[in-house]
Amino acid sequence: MASTSLPYPSLQLQIPTQRSSNLPSRPFSRRLSLRPVYASVSGRPSVPTPTAAPAKPTQLPIRKIPGNYGLPLIGPLQDRLDYFYNQGRDEFFKSRIQKHRSTVYRVNMPPGPFISHNPNVIVLLDGKSFPVLFDVTKVEKRDLFTGTYMSSVELTGGYRVLSYLDPSEPNHGKLKKLMFFLLKSSRDRVIPEFHTSFTELFEKLESELASKGKGSFVEANDQAAFNFLARSLYGVNPAETQLGQDGPKLVSKWVLFQLGPLLVLGLPKLVEELLIHTFPLPPVLVKKDYQRLYDFFYNSSTIVLDEAEKIGVSRDEACHNLLFATCFNSFGGMKILFPNMIKWIGRSGAKLHTRLAEEIRSAVRSNGGKVTMAAMEQMPLTKSVVYEALRIEPPVPLQYGRAKRDMVIESHDSAFEVKEGEMLFGFQPFATKDPKIFDRPEEFVPDRFVCEEGESMLKHVLWSNGPETESPTVGNKQCAGKDFVVLVSRLLLVELFLRYDSFEIEVGRSALGASVTVTSLKRASF
Repeated sequence: MASTSLPYPSLQLQIPTQRSSNLPSRPFSRRLSLRPVYASVSGRPSVPTPTAAPAKPTQLPIRKIPGNYGLPLIGPLQDRLDYFYNQGRDEFFKSRIQKHRSTVYRVNMPPGPFISHNPNVIVLLDGKSFPVLFDVTKVEKRDLFTGTYMSSVELTGGYRVLSYLDPSEPNHGKLKKLMFFLLKSSRDRVIPEFHTSFTELFEKLESELASKGKGSFVEANDQAAFNFLARSLYGVNPAETQLGQDGPKLVSKWVLFQLGPLLVLGLPKLVEELLIHTFPLPPVLVKKDYQRLYDFFYNSSTIVLDEAEKIGVSRDEACHNLLFATCFNSFGGMKILFPNMIKWIGRSGAKLHTRLAEEIRSAVRSNGGKVTMAAMEQMPLTKSVVYEALRIEPPVPLQYGRAKRDMVIESHDSAFEVKEGEMLFGFQPFATKDPKIFDRPEEFVPDRFVCEEGESMLKHVLWSNGPETESPTVGNKQCAGKDFVVLVSRLLLVELFLRYDSFEIEVGRSALGASVTVTSLKRASF
C-alpha cells in the first residue's frame, strides 16, 4: 500500500525520485551509496497534472475553523503529551470534537519540536471531509508521507522514495510504473508462495502450542511475511542467501528510525520523549543493517532493475525504492494488518469461524481442490471480512495533504474555508467509522459488505489512500499494491480455515498494531 499517508502504508509498493546533479556523492559501498537528496522538484511533470473541476458553491453554512495552536513551543508540546500520554490518540481527537462541536478543527500534530518545523494542521475527522486528501488537484503530497516531518534520506540511500513524491514530480510516474511491473511480473508466484510461507507459520505456532501452551502470532507472522514477499516478488528464499532469517529484525530496526517520532514504545515518559520524540535517531546506527538489506534486494531483483533502466531510473535508485516498497510498505502493512485481522476474527468467535470454514472449503472443493483466483471469487463472506477489517482498523491511519489553493471543505453540517499552503490531516479510523455513513460503525460486522447493498458501501473503505471502488494510477497516490493487499489478506483466511475449524487468542498492545498470542488451534474436522 503506498501513498502519502502515515506509517506503514499498507502493502503499497513505492519508490523515489531523481537525484540532484549538483550535489556531491558520498561513498557507502559499491552498490549502496548514501548521498544527499536525489530528487528533482523542477521541470515538467512525468504525467499531465490533473486540473481541478470548478468548485460548486456550498449549500452549508460557512464556519470559522475552530481550535488554535497555542503559544509557540508550548502549544505543540502540550498537544504532543496529550496525544501520546495524557489522553492517548483516539481520545485526543474525540475530546476535541466534543469541545469544538466539529469534526474539523485546528490542532498540533506530533512530533512537533524539535523534529517538525511546523506541526500546525487542520484535522478532518468525518467521512465527508476526509476524501479531499485523495484529490491531487486540491492537495499536494510532497514529503508528507510521515506527516509534519520527514525522516532523513540517509535512511533511504539518499533518495526521496516514491511515497514522498507528489504526482506532479518527474519521477513519480516512472517509479509507480516500476511497482506495477514488479507486481505483474510476480503474479504467478503469489498463491503458491503464500501457501508455502504461511504453512511454515502454522507449523511454528503448532510447535509452540505443543511445547509452551501458546504461540506468538506476531513473531511467526513477521518471518512468514518477509519470506513470502521475497519468494513471491523476487523468486528468492532469504534463508538461502547471506541474509538468512535476519530480514524482519533488520527491517523493524530500520523502520523504528523513521517512525520513532510517532510511536509509544512503553519506555518511561521522559526517556521516550528525549530519545525518540524530540530529536531524530542518527541514521548511522542502522547503516550496516540497511546495507545488508540493500545487498539482498540488489542481488535478488535483476529483472526489475533491468526494467528500471529501460524506463529511465538508475539501478541504484530503483533498488532503494524496491527495498522501501517491500520492507516499509508491504512488510510493514502485513505486520500491522494481519495481526489486526486475526484479532477481530478471533474475537468474533466460533460461529463466524465455522461460516468462513464452510464457505472457503466449499469453494476450494468446487474448483478441483485448489486455491485459485476463481475459487476466491466464490467467497463473498471472506471478501467482506477482509474489507471490514480494513474499514474498522485501517493499517495506515494518518493521511496528510497541503492545500494547493484556497478552497472550501465540507463536513456533514458545516463548510470551512482553507487557505493555500495550510496542512490538512485526516485520522482515517474516524472517517471509516463515521456514524452518518455506517450503521453500527464501532462494531466488527463480518458480512457488512456482502450483496449489492453492502458492496455499494465500499466507496467509503479508504485504507489504500483512496476509495476501494477506485484504482491506482501513475497520476494519483493510491496504493500501487491495493489489489495485492486484498488478495493476500483473503489468502490468509483461506489458508487458516482450510487448516483449522477455529482458534482462540489473547490480545495485547504493541507499538505497531496488535500483539496477538494464539492459545488454541482446532484442526479441520470436516
